[in-house]
Amino acid sequence: MKPPRTAVVLLALAALAGGCGVSADAGAAGKKAPSLQIQQGAERADAILQETLAAVRPELKWNHGPGGSAGCTKGVAGAATGTGASDRIIGIMTVVSEQRRGALLGVIERDWKSRGYKITNVNESQTVPAIHASTPDGYSLTVKVAGKGQFFLTAATPCLTDSDVQAPTTQPNTPQRSGVFPQRPDVQDDFWSATTTPPPAAGG
Repeated sequence: MKPPRTAVVLLALAALAGGCGVSADAGAAGKKAPSLQIQQGAERADAILQETLAAVRPELKWNHGPGGSAGCTKGVAGAATGTGASDRIIGIMTVVSEQRRGALLGVIERDWKSRGYKITNVNESQTVPAIHASTPDGYSLTVKVAGKGQFFLTAATPCLTDSDVQAPTTQPNTPQRSGVFPQRPDVQDDFWSATTTPPPAAGG
């Protein structure tokens, strides 16, 4: 597996994933050896995030964030298991107003439930709300509102057979911004950026 990225990227991952990103503990990886490689898992994570984005209307503008990977270990000594996990991050570049955050969170939560994903935790904070979920095949999902009201979507794989992990091949629908991650949202949208309270179930 490729070595971790820079310390700056890893710190950004830790701050954004909020405990739901790459796991280095193989305790929940299951008793039999995983049949998928990490690269296959990362592709599955990409697909989950794209399905989530496709459920949101009007369309959100987005860019890839700096996903990462780590080896899975077990036991007090942290023995290597020959497995690893990876996560993918998407930063939403659409400006989502405070008045519309609940509507967007609701759309994503309903979509995840409709796909049979289990909602594992809901943080109802007024400033940094988040929803955590898990899929039947062991992927951990998070939608989180961070600084400046920016939305982030994260999908983390379970522990899978160790392999190199390539960058996502899905193409963002807005140009990559320069500067240190995260780049703040700068795309106005007639619906998501509006400062009025939407009617019930709007955007879904």
